[in-house]
Amino acid sequence: MQLPIHPTTTWKDKLFAALIFFTRLPFWRIYQPQKEAYAHVVELWPLTGWLTATLTAATMYGCAQIMPTTTAIILAFVMRLLLTGALHEDGLADFLDGFGAGRNDAQQTLRVMKDSHIGTYGVLGLILYVALLFTTLSQLPITIAALVVLAADPFAKMMAAQITQMLPYARTAEQAKNKVIYRAMSTKGKLLLAIQGLLPLIPLCWYVGLPYECLVLPGIVFYMLYQLMRRKINGYTGDCCGALFLIVELSFVLSFVVFYYQNNPFAT
Repeated sequence: MQLPIHPTTTWKDKLFAALIFFTRLPFWRIYQPQKEAYAHVVELWPLTGWLTATLTAATMYGCAQIMPTTTAIILAFVMRLLLTGALHEDGLADFLDGFGAGRNDAQQTLRVMKDSHIGTYGVLGLILYVALLFTTLSQLPITIAALVVLAADPFAKMMAAQITQMLPYARTAEQAKNKVIYRAMSTKGKLLLAIQGLLPLIPLCWYVGLPYECLVLPGIVFYMLYQLMRRKINGYTGDCCGALFLIVELSFVLSFVVFYYQNNPFAT
């Protein structure tokens, strides 16, 4: 059951709720939003990506001016982990453990996902995710790599947010980490979500071009994961959202690198 909209929930409440929920920066010292605003945070998820992606890309580009590119990329993602508290990586590990060890039992899958211990699927999944993301970004010129990060983060969050509108929440509100369930978005909310996710693509498109594969492959990946969630737990959880974001983001980066090497055969 979704929470009713609080009459005093303003756009400011929603914005600060999203920043507090999706980052570890002390926005709560500036403003304390209404609790009901947390039911809206997914609508502004890509907007928080503008912040995390900008700081990550700036760290990557700035550090690359004074140290090796590979080191700069590692430091950039240390920055992202500090900004988000590894919220999404934790979700990916729990998702892989639950869907890997839960077999075809929905309740077992949910129990494993809620377990605070990390299992084999989670460990291997995080290693492979980090290895793929690092090796792909390290093959790009640093300016392009920074623009890819700037574009991929909000775009993937926009895509991942769709799962909250396509499937019911798989637990109860009391079992949720923030004790609320994301509400259905209005048409205005969906339009705002799209704008947040698509605008950061413009710099990358202008600088080097944006292949359609960067939009199509993440869509295919999202649909496959949607079907997996629908079949196994007939719903989504916060861990599912975090996993969706990271996997869709990775598919965006991978498809861009393929495009870049096709058009720059002598790139190294």
